[in-house]
Amino acid sequence: MLVGRAAQLQVLADLLDEATRHRGGALVVRGEAGIGKSALWGEACALAGERGMRVLTTTGVQAEVELPYAGIGHLFRRLPELGTEIGPGPGPAPGTEPGRESGRKLGAVEGESPFRVGVEVLDLLSRLDEPVLLAVEDAHWLDRASWEVLTFVARRLESDPVALVLTARDGEDVDRLLAAASLPELPLEPLDAASAGALLDQVAPGLAPALRDRVLAVSAGNPLGLVELGGLAARSGGAALLTSRLPLSTRVERTFAGLVGELPAATRALLLVAALDDGDDLDEVLAAASRLEERPVTADDLEPAVVSRLVGVDEQYRLRFRHPLLRSALRQSASPARRRRAHACLAAVVAGDDRRVWHRAAAASGPDEALAADLAAMATRDRHLRAAAAALAAMERAAQLSEDPQKRGSRLLWAAAMADEQGDTESIRRLLGLVDESRLRPAERARLAWFREVYLGTGWSGNTRLRVYNELIDTMRTAGDVQLTLESLTNISLRFYWSNPDDDTRMEFVRVAELIDAPQDDVLVMCALAQVAPVERGAACLERLAALRYDVDLTPGQRYQLGLAASALGAYELSNAFLTPGVTEARAHGRVGMLTQALVSLAYNAAAAGDTRATVATATEAVALATETRHPTWELQARLQLGQAEALRGNGEAADEIADAAEKIIFSAGMHPMLALTQRIRGVNALAAGRFEEAFWHLYRVFDPGDVAYHPYVRFTLVGHLAEAAAHCGALDELRAVVAELTPIAERSRSPVLLTGLRHAGAVPADDAAAYEAALAADLRDWPFERARLQLTYGGWLRRRRQAAQARPLLRAAAAAFDALGAAPWAERARTELRATGESRRKPIDAIDALTPQEQQIARLAADGLSNREIAERLFLSPRTVTTHLYRIYPKVGVKSRGELAAMMAERPF
Repeated sequence: MLVGRAAQLQVLADLLDEATRHRGGALVVRGEAGIGKSALWGEACALAGERGMRVLTTTGVQAEVELPYAGIGHLFRRLPELGTEIGPGPGPAPGTEPGRESGRKLGAVEGESPFRVGVEVLDLLSRLDEPVLLAVEDAHWLDRASWEVLTFVARRLESDPVALVLTARDGEDVDRLLAAASLPELPLEPLDAASAGALLDQVAPGLAPALRDRVLAVSAGNPLGLVELGGLAARSGGAALLTSRLPLSTRVERTFAGLVGELPAATRALLLVAALDDGDDLDEVLAAASRLEERPVTADDLEPAVVSRLVGVDEQYRLRFRHPLLRSALRQSASPARRRRAHACLAAVVAGDDRRVWHRAAAASGPDEALAADLAAMATRDRHLRAAAAALAAMERAAQLSEDPQKRGSRLLWAAAMADEQGDTESIRRLLGLVDESRLRPAERARLAWFREVYLGTGWSGNTRLRVYNELIDTMRTAGDVQLTLESLTNISLRFYWSNPDDDTRMEFVRVAELIDAPQDDVLVMCALAQVAPVERGAACLERLAALRYDVDLTPGQRYQLGLAASALGAYELSNAFLTPGVTEARAHGRVGMLTQALVSLAYNAAAAGDTRATVATATEAVALATETRHPTWELQARLQLGQAEALRGNGEAADEIADAAEKIIFSAGMHPMLALTQRIRGVNALAAGRFEEAFWHLYRVFDPGDVAYHPYVRFTLVGHLAEAAAHCGALDELRAVVAELTPIAERSRSPVLLTGLRHAGAVPADDAAAYEAALAADLRDWPFERARLQLTYGGWLRRRRQAAQARPLLRAAAAAFDALGAAPWAERARTELRATGESRRKPIDAIDALTPQEQQIARLAADGLSNREIAERLFLSPRTVTTHLYRIYPKVGVKSRGELAAMMAERPF
């Protein structure tokens, strides 16, 4: 039994007991070096064994932090019966389906991400027929990809018989990681005086009182300090104790260094190589140590370290250090020249090109352009094939080794872009601060200026710098860097869309974009033009988008950009045709960043089209993913779509809360054009509540160029709402002015959403049957909300003229459509009008509305025939969690089986 840790052991025991009851969970045991994390970790493994749990272990190794999935690979290496490995590797054999081939290494296939590997881990765990403890020691030294996988899994263990215990050393980096991971923590404090004394008496009995007090004072309740310094005091007396002014970890490291210093030279060389190695294979360490010593070094040379309990070797001949501080002591006690020489020896013997490059880089004593080029090439490849963290480290080291100052700057800029993929703003600031602007090419200076605006700006610059960025992109174009130009073009086009620039600035962008010598099959220029000039280039872009709709050769990235372009043009059904398969591909390949952005776009489309059910489903998932991946801008956009859905559903208080919270963020960031979205929520919310005059003036702000909430394209989506409000509050003159202004714009741009809205807006002031009939005669198949609104307005118009028989079919259809879309206030308004004609229609009871958004997603996928495992893969969940949700769903919706659920869902008008 550990001294002084009874309460902490009980917490671990409770976690394990819950896991055996299929209520999985995770816990991070954290504290300073030597505080007893490893001891508690070992006790957790023992307790799990007593409970019949399978125990899988791994230890973070400082030398492996740059190897994606190294930690997760070690954790699952003892599961050969599942025919799967996890870790870096060559990927699937030609002709095999990703994720299905036997014995492949997960995390090594093109497009794999920590999120995708996390789903595969959840699936792997679901196939084990016993409770499991995943025990991870020194998690602060895991590679970033493994850390992301484990924290992803940890947040999804609610219905699995799995406990995850990680130990982590205190520090600022760990604080940031844990804050982002949001995992439960068990902080370890120093032992109290009584416990510290008891432990010291166990390891060093019989110390003189003064010496005992000295050890207690110096150790300050740190168990490792008590054990190591107590033993040193017992052997050598008080003079051997290090000065108390040094940090305890340093004192213990020096104690370890002293122990190593007493060993034979070959043993010391062997231990240094092992400390610097990114693997744990004994034969590999022996081969490198032999090169370092320039003579054969054998396993016999390791024996003194084993006898001294500094290291151990298991049955697979894997070498393990007794304590991480020993590795640190070995590194710090060796001279830089000796360390470089050891890395060079490792580079000569390790397997795998990437590992060899890393050790060559560590061995380099000065600039080496050939090595820098190898690292940069590895980083560029790994940026998409594996983890961004490894790519970032490789590119930064490549910059350090660069001989050419221009190439050094360019590589630092690419490293900054890779840091952005991880949301690592501190690294971005640090890397950009290292760039010598005077040594860059013009195109790179342009890129640096853009990065400074995007990454270091204190606020949203809006349209104030867009003209400058036009010039910068033109500079990149004339420099001949097509890839960089196109990437910058698509990045800045979204800024244009949300900045309300003047026409001259926009058309200058169009001029520059159309001069780019892009490949013939490239779509990025067209996608950028759709967002920057949706009126001037809208009709041409729509024609090309329609032609690309069924192109099977599009990449996921192209599908996303095309979907974004179609959405900017107000062609939501066409946009969904690109985005929906893109979402499926993003899920399959674990491209969570792209998935999040595509879901936000789908939510925007659904909200603009009035489909509250689709909006809630996609926006809720987008919020969760944006929060998990730390993308606050996408989270804000997703919440704004949720606000619109709540307004359409008649949940006024929830809608107002979202609008108020979003407005504060938008004002503080200076993103004023996005206020159009908060005004959209407020206007529709007032419209749903029957406060028509208030609704009109909330919405009208988006149409007023003098208002801070004005947006030239968001207003296209609000014409129908504005017309409805105007019809009820008498603001018909204002409505006529809006229609007169927007009609020629609609004719030029051919924007589907604007053309649809103008049909309603034109019929209302006309106030005659012919206008309504003409509006309803248009093709409104893709616009069920607008068609239902026209039916409601026209039906009410007929009812007030005592034409009840003609009004009833319109009002029935409107009520049914609004019910299907979840627009409860409009559905109730249609039923009220219908009752006034002498016909009553009950409000349908939809059991699906009792489900949470995630349960609705699971119900739909189950009804579509997907298995629990397939649903889990799509939604980044554990298969057991899906099973648990289905058991909760059945009684909520009044069914008893999957078949009954499918039949019920088939009757719903989605």
